[in-house]
Amino acid sequence: MSSNKDTVGGTIKVALILCVVCSVFISSAAVILKPFQVSNKLLDRNKNILIAAGMFDPALNSDSEVDALFAQFDLQVVDLDSGEALSAERLAELNIDPATYDERAVFSDAQYSDAIPADEDVADLKRRVKYATVYTLDASDGSLETIVLPISGYGLWGTMYGYLALDGDGNTVNGIGFYDHKETPGLGGEINNPRWKALWPGKQIFDADGDVALSVVKGAGEGVHEVDGLSGASLTSRGVDNMIEFWLGSNGFGPFLTNLSEG
Repeated sequence: MSSNKDTVGGTIKVALILCVVCSVFISSAAVILKPFQVSNKLLDRNKNILIAAGMFDPALNSDSEVDALFAQFDLQVVDLDSGEALSAERLAELNIDPATYDERAVFSDAQYSDAIPADEDVADLKRRVKYATVYTLDASDGSLETIVLPISGYGLWGTMYGYLALDGDGNTVNGIGFYDHKETPGLGGEINNPRWKALWPGKQIFDADGDVALSVVKGAGEGVHEVDGLSGASLTSRGVDNMIEFWLGSNGFGPFLTNLSEG
Protein backbone atom coordinates (compact mmCIF):
# COMPACT_ATOMS: atom_id res chain seq x y z
CA MET A 1 0.00 0.00 0.00
CA SER A 2 1.44 3.44 -0.93
CA SER A 3 1.89 5.86 1.91
CA ASN A 4 -0.08 9.10 2.02
CA LYS A 5 2.31 12.05 2.00
CA ASP A 6 -0.46 14.62 2.58
CA THR A 7 -0.02 14.57 6.33
CA VAL A 8 0.69 17.33 8.85
CA GLY A 9 4.21 15.96 9.37
CA GLY A 10 4.90 15.86 5.64
CA THR A 11 3.65 19.41 5.19
CA ILE A 12 5.87 20.66 8.03
CA LYS A 13 8.86 18.82 6.57
CA VAL A 14 8.37 20.40 3.14
CA ALA A 15 7.90 23.83 4.72
CA LEU A 16 11.14 23.49 6.72
CA ILE A 17 13.08 22.42 3.65
CA LEU A 18 11.74 25.41 1.72
CA CYS A 19 12.67 27.76 4.61
CA VAL A 20 16.23 26.40 4.71
CA VAL A 21 16.64 26.68 0.93
CA CYS A 22 15.26 30.22 0.87
CA SER A 23 17.44 31.27 3.82
CA VAL A 24 20.56 29.96 2.12
CA PHE A 25 19.61 31.69 -1.13
CA ILE A 26 18.91 35.06 0.54
CA SER A 27 22.04 34.90 2.70
CA SER A 28 24.19 34.02 -0.30
CA ALA A 29 22.68 36.85 -2.33
CA ALA A 30 23.32 39.33 0.49
CA VAL A 31 26.95 38.28 0.78
CA ILE A 32 27.51 38.37 -2.99
CA LEU A 33 25.79 41.74 -3.46
CA LYS A 34 27.30 43.51 -0.44
CA PRO A 35 30.50 44.63 -2.22
CA PHE A 36 28.38 46.15 -4.99
CA GLN A 37 26.17 47.91 -2.44
CA VAL A 38 29.19 49.36 -0.64
CA SER A 39 30.72 50.45 -3.95
CA ASN A 40 27.50 52.16 -5.06
CA LYS A 41 27.16 53.88 -1.68
CA LEU A 42 30.68 55.30 -1.92
CA LEU A 43 30.08 56.34 -5.53
CA ASP A 44 26.96 58.25 -4.46
CA ARG A 45 28.82 59.91 -1.57
CA ASN A 46 31.73 60.95 -3.75
CA LYS A 47 29.43 62.26 -6.46
CA ASN A 48 27.52 64.46 -4.01
CA ILE A 49 30.75 65.88 -2.60
CA LEU A 50 31.91 66.74 -6.12
CA ILE A 51 28.54 68.34 -6.93
CA ALA A 52 28.70 70.53 -3.80
CA ALA A 53 32.23 71.59 -4.78
CA GLY A 54 31.10 72.47 -8.30
CA MET A 55 33.32 69.78 -9.83
CA PHE A 56 30.64 67.48 -11.24
CA ASP A 57 27.56 68.07 -13.34
CA PRO A 58 25.36 64.97 -13.83
CA ALA A 59 24.21 66.42 -17.15
CA LEU A 60 27.78 66.69 -18.45
CA ASN A 61 29.79 64.11 -16.54
CA SER A 62 29.46 60.34 -16.31
CA ASP A 63 29.71 58.10 -13.25
CA SER A 64 32.97 56.75 -14.62
CA GLU A 65 34.57 60.16 -14.08
CA VAL A 66 33.69 60.31 -10.39
CA ASP A 67 36.60 58.24 -9.10
CA ALA A 68 39.21 60.24 -11.01
CA LEU A 69 37.78 63.56 -9.86
CA PHE A 70 37.31 62.47 -6.26
CA ALA A 71 40.87 61.10 -6.09
CA GLN A 72 42.06 64.72 -6.03
CA PHE A 73 40.67 65.13 -2.51
CA ASP A 74 42.47 64.38 0.73
CA LEU A 75 40.34 62.82 3.46
CA GLN A 76 40.88 63.46 7.14
CA VAL A 77 38.73 62.54 10.11
CA VAL A 78 38.49 65.44 12.53
CA ASP A 79 37.82 65.44 16.27
CA LEU A 80 35.04 68.04 16.40
CA ASP A 81 35.84 69.10 19.96
CA SER A 82 39.48 69.94 19.30
CA GLY A 83 39.25 70.63 15.57
CA GLU A 84 42.33 68.47 15.05
CA ALA A 85 42.70 65.67 12.51
CA LEU A 86 43.01 62.21 14.05
CA SER A 87 46.42 60.59 13.81
CA ALA A 88 46.89 57.23 12.12
CA GLU A 89 47.31 55.65 15.54
CA ARG A 90 44.08 57.17 16.85
CA LEU A 91 42.20 56.11 13.71
CA ALA A 92 43.41 52.55 14.27
CA GLU A 93 42.30 52.64 17.93
CA LEU A 94 38.83 53.77 16.87
CA ASN A 95 38.72 51.34 13.94
CA ILE A 96 38.00 54.18 11.52
CA ASP A 97 38.94 54.05 7.86
CA PRO A 98 38.60 57.60 6.42
CA ALA A 99 37.74 56.18 2.99
CA THR A 100 34.65 54.35 4.23
CA TYR A 101 33.79 55.98 7.58
CA ASP A 102 30.04 56.69 7.71
CA GLU A 103 28.94 59.20 10.34
CA ARG A 104 25.28 58.23 9.93
CA ALA A 105 26.07 54.57 10.65
CA VAL A 106 27.59 55.42 14.08
CA PHE A 107 25.12 58.16 14.95
CA SER A 108 23.62 56.23 17.88
CA ASP A 109 26.87 54.63 19.10
CA ALA A 110 28.04 56.22 22.36
CA GLN A 111 31.67 55.53 21.43
CA TYR A 112 31.37 57.74 18.36
CA SER A 113 28.65 60.23 19.28
CA ASP A 114 27.29 62.35 22.14
CA ALA A 115 23.87 63.62 23.10
CA ILE A 116 23.47 67.33 22.37
CA PRO A 117 22.17 69.48 25.26
CA ALA A 118 18.71 70.78 24.35
CA ASP A 119 19.75 74.44 24.61
CA GLU A 120 22.57 73.87 22.09
CA ASP A 121 20.67 71.66 19.65
CA VAL A 122 19.64 74.38 17.21
CA ALA A 123 19.57 71.91 14.30
CA ASP A 124 17.33 69.48 16.24
CA LEU A 125 19.71 66.54 15.76
CA LYS A 126 19.53 65.07 19.29
CA ARG A 127 23.03 63.57 18.89
CA ARG A 128 26.30 64.66 17.26
CA VAL A 129 29.14 62.47 16.07
CA LYS A 130 32.47 63.05 17.81
CA TYR A 131 34.44 62.54 14.60
CA ALA A 132 33.58 63.77 11.11
CA THR A 133 35.27 63.47 7.75
CA VAL A 134 36.57 66.62 6.07
CA TYR A 135 37.42 66.61 2.37
CA THR A 136 40.13 69.01 1.20
CA LEU A 137 41.54 69.82 -2.23
CA ASP A 138 44.85 71.59 -2.88
CA ALA A 139 45.55 73.92 -5.77
CA SER A 140 48.43 73.32 -8.17
CA ASP A 141 50.67 75.60 -6.10
CA GLY A 142 50.04 73.55 -2.95
CA SER A 143 47.67 76.04 -1.30
CA LEU A 144 44.33 74.90 0.06
CA GLU A 145 41.67 75.40 -2.61
CA THR A 146 38.47 73.70 -1.40
CA ILE A 147 37.05 72.29 1.84
CA VAL A 148 33.89 70.14 1.88
CA LEU A 149 32.04 69.59 5.14
CA PRO A 150 29.13 67.20 5.85
CA ILE A 151 26.12 69.01 7.32
CA SER A 152 22.71 67.92 8.58
CA GLY A 153 19.69 69.34 10.34
CA TYR A 154 15.95 68.91 10.75
CA GLY A 155 13.68 70.47 8.14
CA LEU A 156 9.89 70.24 7.93
CA TRP A 157 9.44 66.44 7.77
CA GLY A 158 12.79 64.98 8.67
CA THR A 159 16.55 65.38 8.75
CA MET A 160 18.25 66.91 5.73
CA TYR A 161 21.73 65.64 4.84
CA GLY A 162 24.15 67.46 2.58
CA TYR A 163 27.56 68.96 1.99
CA LEU A 164 28.81 72.53 2.24
CA ALA A 165 31.86 73.41 0.14
CA LEU A 166 34.11 76.31 1.14
CA ASP A 167 37.01 78.05 -0.52
CA GLY A 168 40.45 77.51 0.95
CA ASP A 169 40.06 80.53 3.23
CA GLY A 170 37.53 78.54 5.27
CA ASN A 171 35.13 81.47 5.12
CA THR A 172 33.80 81.82 1.57
CA VAL A 173 31.08 79.47 0.36
CA ASN A 174 31.88 77.56 -2.80
CA GLY A 175 28.64 75.57 -3.03
CA ILE A 176 26.01 73.52 -1.23
CA GLY A 177 24.05 70.36 -2.01
CA PHE A 178 21.66 67.93 -0.31
CA TYR A 179 21.60 64.21 -1.04
CA ASP A 180 18.88 63.01 1.36
CA HIS A 181 15.82 64.84 2.66
CA LYS A 182 12.06 64.48 3.13
CA GLU A 183 11.03 68.01 2.19
CA THR A 184 7.92 68.70 0.13
CA PRO A 185 8.53 68.61 -3.64
CA GLY A 186 8.14 72.07 -5.18
CA LEU A 187 8.46 73.78 -1.79
CA GLY A 188 11.12 72.68 0.68
CA GLY A 189 12.40 70.28 -1.95
CA GLU A 190 13.72 73.34 -3.78
CA ILE A 191 16.86 73.12 -1.62
CA ASN A 192 18.26 71.18 -4.58
CA ASN A 193 17.04 73.63 -7.21
CA PRO A 194 20.13 74.83 -9.14
CA ARG A 195 18.80 78.40 -9.10
CA TRP A 196 18.65 78.46 -5.29
CA LYS A 197 21.99 76.72 -4.87
CA ALA A 198 23.52 79.32 -7.20
CA LEU A 199 22.79 81.98 -4.56
CA TRP A 200 25.36 80.47 -2.17
CA PRO A 201 28.79 80.78 -3.84
CA GLY A 202 30.64 83.87 -2.65
CA LYS A 203 28.69 84.24 0.59
CA GLN A 204 30.76 84.75 3.75
CA ILE A 205 30.34 82.62 6.86
CA PHE A 206 31.92 84.72 9.59
CA ASP A 207 31.63 88.39 10.49
CA ALA A 208 34.50 90.63 11.57
CA ASP A 209 34.29 89.24 15.13
CA GLY A 210 34.58 85.64 13.96
CA ASP A 211 30.95 84.78 14.71
CA VAL A 212 28.77 82.78 12.33
CA ALA A 213 26.86 85.39 10.33
CA LEU A 214 25.76 83.37 7.30
CA SER A 215 22.00 82.89 7.39
CA VAL A 216 18.98 82.02 5.29
CA VAL A 217 16.52 84.88 5.64
CA LYS A 218 12.85 85.33 4.88
CA GLY A 219 12.48 86.96 1.49
CA ALA A 220 15.45 88.36 -0.41
CA GLY A 221 18.86 88.19 1.20
CA GLU A 222 21.18 91.18 1.15
CA GLY A 223 24.92 91.45 1.40
CA VAL A 224 27.54 88.75 1.77
CA HIS A 225 25.99 87.04 4.80
CA GLU A 226 22.39 86.44 3.66
CA VAL A 227 20.81 83.88 1.34
CA ASP A 228 17.22 84.16 0.06
CA GLY A 229 14.72 81.98 1.87
CA LEU A 230 12.68 79.47 -0.10
CA SER A 231 9.27 80.79 -1.10
CA GLY A 232 6.48 78.92 0.69
CA ALA A 233 8.95 76.82 2.70
CA SER A 234 9.76 78.86 5.77
CA LEU A 235 10.34 75.82 8.02
CA THR A 236 12.75 74.24 5.53
CA SER A 237 14.57 77.56 5.15
CA ARG A 238 14.81 77.84 8.92
CA GLY A 239 16.12 74.26 9.07
CA VAL A 240 18.93 75.09 6.62
CA ASP A 241 19.70 78.26 8.57
CA ASN A 242 19.85 76.26 11.83
CA MET A 243 22.18 73.62 10.41
CA ILE A 244 24.54 76.32 9.14
CA GLU A 245 24.57 77.91 12.59
CA PHE A 246 25.22 74.57 14.29
CA TRP A 247 27.81 72.99 12.01
CA LEU A 248 29.88 76.12 11.49
CA GLY A 249 29.78 77.03 15.17
CA SER A 250 31.65 75.74 18.22
CA ASN A 251 29.70 72.46 18.37
CA GLY A 252 30.47 71.65 14.74
CA PHE A 253 33.39 72.53 12.49
CA GLY A 254 34.09 75.87 14.17
CA PRO A 255 37.22 74.62 16.00
CA PHE A 256 38.53 73.01 12.80
CA LEU A 257 38.00 76.19 10.76
CA THR A 258 39.64 78.24 13.52
CA ASN A 259 42.69 75.98 13.49
CA LEU A 260 42.74 76.27 9.72
CA SER A 261 42.70 80.07 9.76
CA GLU A 262 45.51 80.11 12.32
CA GLY A 263 47.68 77.93 10.09
